[in-house]
Amino acid sequence: MGSFTEMQIPDEFIFRSPHSGVVPVPGNVTLPEFVLQNSELYADKVAFVEVGSGKAITHGQVARDTERFAKALRTLGVRKGHVVIAVLPNVAEYAIVALGIMAAGAVFSSANPAAHASEINQQAQSADAKLIVTNGLNYEKVKGVGLPVIVLDDEPIEDTMNWKKILEAADRAGGQTGPKEPISQTDLCAMPFSSGTTGLSKGVMLTHRNLVANLCSTLFGVEPEMVGKVTTLGLLPFFHIYGIAGICCSTLRNKGTVVVMGRFELRTFLNALIAHEVTFAPIVPPIILNLVKNPVVDEFDLSKLKLQAVLTAAAPLAPEILTAFEKKFPYVLVQQAYGLTEHSCITLTHAHRGLANSKRNSVGFILPNLEVKFIDPDTGKSLPRNMSGELCVRSQAVMQGYYKRVDETAQTIDKNGWLHTGDIGFIDDDDNVFIVDRIKELIKYKGFQVAPAELEAILLTHPSVEDAAVVPIGDEEAGEIPGASVVMSAGAKESEEDMIKYVASNVASYKKVRVLHFVDAIPKSPSGKIMRRLVRDKMLQHIKTSLSKSA
Repeated sequence: MGSFTEMQIPDEFIFRSPHSGVVPVPGNVTLPEFVLQNSELYADKVAFVEVGSGKAITHGQVARDTERFAKALRTLGVRKGHVVIAVLPNVAEYAIVALGIMAAGAVFSSANPAAHASEINQQAQSADAKLIVTNGLNYEKVKGVGLPVIVLDDEPIEDTMNWKKILEAADRAGGQTGPKEPISQTDLCAMPFSSGTTGLSKGVMLTHRNLVANLCSTLFGVEPEMVGKVTTLGLLPFFHIYGIAGICCSTLRNKGTVVVMGRFELRTFLNALIAHEVTFAPIVPPIILNLVKNPVVDEFDLSKLKLQAVLTAAAPLAPEILTAFEKKFPYVLVQQAYGLTEHSCITLTHAHRGLANSKRNSVGFILPNLEVKFIDPDTGKSLPRNMSGELCVRSQAVMQGYYKRVDETAQTIDKNGWLHTGDIGFIDDDDNVFIVDRIKELIKYKGFQVAPAELEAILLTHPSVEDAAVVPIGDEEAGEIPGASVVMSAGAKESEEDMIKYVASNVASYKKVRVLHFVDAIPKSPSGKIMRRLVRDKMLQHIKTSLSKSA
């Protein structure tokens, strides 16, 4: 038998949270009811405030307008189970849109406003959507989808419905707003899209129960005296599961304030942290890299920061970058977390555990109410502590499946309810979980496995390197070789060959970078993940061009 957090069944090791006890999950509330509970006690407290415009919405207004929007949707013929897509940047009303859709019994599906019109159309078709909510800036992208459109802006747009006007119409309609169908916790309430472990983007079916359960696990350690006291930065995109669940819903539940930012610009970011007295900032590793290496930071009086903690997720954080950040911001606690859309958001985190047993570059501890195991990707056999395998999780927060994708669902959730994440990791003797890499991103060099994240971390230790991405390149002899795209700082004197030698001096011979070229920027998703397919395509083009020049 293992420790009290570990249960050994014949041939199986299952790990649970080091936090004692089970966190109760209320069984009779919808997600909107759960997060808006007690809003009347904080009715005048600001829930969302936009950087730049200064537009502010209170907790009382969020609760009121969520119900108004739900009524408006029922008036428009939206019924239980209908999918409504939001194509919006981070705006103060975002949570009202999402929660209003859910409160009407419908299913909220979020789309990246930076996506191409054809991608938004594809998502609308895949989700069988009935309606789109957007703003004036993005209307051109959605008008060709062929669905009714609600626009948030005050300025009227022909052939669309105006946000304020439909809310006012719902007020006038009183109780005559269409049937209010009973909503169960087992009903779907959200359908974010994720590439998952198998490539193409798919609709992730989440119920009220999934999201409430995840929030209960995530927020279990929030002390009563913290309620109403936390100011959170809302920079990560709200269309992402972490933005809507981990930032918006968590903050509404705890009656804090979200400082809403539409995009990252370093000076605006630092000004917002200081002016709005942000205490908690969920960010991604590229922003931490910016804070460490960009001289613009030195223009600001960092003693004015009220920031107590940052939480970084979505991509690995190099230990050297973490060290540099802690030196520059000694009073800011750095927490790491791990989650995925298919598990309704966060799965592992340092938060609420303290620093006693947490280790550098661990993504955290298992949250309450969850079971985790690590399996050999080839044999499926579960592994004991300190052995790397595919991380699998089982809990009430696991999605119902991919919408209309039976085969992909079966590949991801097995018959025993385990969600296979596609991420390689391990748990150590002190319950810290480490993520090594993704199965599909591991480079297979002559039978050896090479983790891109390890090579990227080494490159980032070089003083002239601002950013880096490592991807597999096909090779006739080796199968695959590591190739690196590197962003160098202005005035750097090192050559590409110098950088190849730098990596080689820090790794085993089979891990050496074999191809390297300098680029202006590393393509990344809005959540900060490296878009490795694009990196690889550009690198292959670079190799092809170089060969043709030398021929």
